[in-house]
Amino acid sequence: MEIGATLVFQNPGREKSDFEIYQNDLKLANLAEPLGFDSVWGIEHHFTDYTMMPDVMQFLAYMAGRTERVKLGSMAVILPWHNDPIRVAEQISVVDNISKGRVILGMGRGLGRVEFEGFGMPMEEARPRFKESAKLILDGLENGYCEMDGEVIKQERRDIRPEPYKSFVGRRFGAAVSPESLSIMAELGLGILVIPQKPWGTVAEELTDYRNLFFKEHQEHAPPPFVASFTYCDENADRAEEIANKHLGAYWHSMVEHYEMDGSHFKEIKGYEWYANAANHINMDGAEAARQFFVDLHVWGTPEQCYEKVMNIRNFVGNDKFNGMFSFGGIPPEMAEASMRLFAKEVMPKLQQLPAPVIAPAKSA
Repeated sequence: MEIGATLVFQNPGREKSDFEIYQNDLKLANLAEPLGFDSVWGIEHHFTDYTMMPDVMQFLAYMAGRTERVKLGSMAVILPWHNDPIRVAEQISVVDNISKGRVILGMGRGLGRVEFEGFGMPMEEARPRFKESAKLILDGLENGYCEMDGEVIKQERRDIRPEPYKSFVGRRFGAAVSPESLSIMAELGLGILVIPQKPWGTVAEELTDYRNLFFKEHQEHAPPPFVASFTYCDENADRAEEIANKHLGAYWHSMVEHYEMDGSHFKEIKGYEWYANAANHINMDGAEAARQFFVDLHVWGTPEQCYEKVMNIRNFVGNDKFNGMFSFGGIPPEMAEASMRLFAKEVMPKLQQLPAPVIAPAKSA
């Protein structure tokens, strides 16, 4: 199993300056290669404290210059927020050339209304814009040029320079939560990034449908998914539980606020109807129950407990990659670093030795 470290650059409540947050999280990013992680990842978000990473490819270009070995992942580039997808293809090609082919390309369609409104982009357009943008970028990175005469995207043929370093087949993923997004990713031939938000049994069932559709569309098996989880590792089990509840709980509240997860607007936005059901669950079950459910989905505890929780996830979804997010919800930077170091020392080597997962073959129909 490949193990990555994802940086969130979150500043809930603005208790520190944004500069301090950046320096603290960059320290963790720069520790990833020396500690033996296989990859470093960034997340794209705009305008709020939730995640202060407006240009993930710029961050990965920095990391390319700081490292020699680790892979560099986008988790994810949100395509509807980029009016010119050919520029995204160019940025990706630049970083891949700089890093000698270490980019793992993750893409998504976005969820935050504050971000769509900030860019003057109607959320109703997110689905068709994502599908056409993704196809233009994926085809462009394989062919060396971009062109499209779509309903949303109009692009005359233009070469990508620098030309793509090598094929992105096998290193391209889509961030998906709703079943509809899983279907879109299968049609595009993308692997799946899973961030814990639903019962693992439900995720496993949806991944079966995704694998079947992937095989039907492409006549080949889908790649194993990868999972990114907030992670806290501590020698003391009681302290681990206390810290996880405090800071994962704080992250959950920031997520609900940023995405308006308990709002009623989703049911009126085409392509986002599934999130209306999620909002209903939060309002029906109560915020405290929803918060605790979220906390318990993620990986925290002693090294032994963290290993067991990652293995439980793997048993459900068959992932061959796991990303830990060690800095979140206002956790003190020294605690985030200690957690990351302990995970790297006691948990990661055992995970990295695991053989490839065995997944039941997809059905052809």
